[in-house]
Amino acid sequence: MSRLYRWTEYRLVKLWDGRTSLTRPVCGLPAWSFGWAPEGLVTRRQLRAAGLCPGGADAYGVLVWYHDRSWAWLFRLDLAKPKRVPTPTQAGALDKAMATRRWCNACRRDVGYCASRTFGVCGECATLEQVAA
Repeated sequence: MSRLYRWTEYRLVKLWDGRTSLTRPVCGLPAWSFGWAPEGLVTRRQLRAAGLCPGGADAYGVLVWYHDRSWAWLFRLDLAKPKRVPTPTQAGALDKAMATRRWCNACRRDVGYCASRTFGVCGECATLEQVAA
């Protein structure tokens, strides 16, 4: 048989804390199916929700789901660092940039949401332009 079955790819991997886990290699890193990753490994979104970031640490493994069509990097929770907090000057610059994005170029007003970057106008003006065309 030329095709290798998935069960032949699995192997035991020793984790950073001494535990062992059954895994298979993906991109040279250990990969776990959804719900099977060991404790202490989290995705980037889980880090962000906890107010943390990878802190320059490389990914430790890969989480795969939907028959290996979707994946996410896994990072060690013990190496994570707190997210950077923007300075008041940086926060002010971000507020100013977001206010610019909320501005409609056609009706010259703050529409309260980010106007379309494609058209540069709010939804009302875009609809009026489509009707006029």
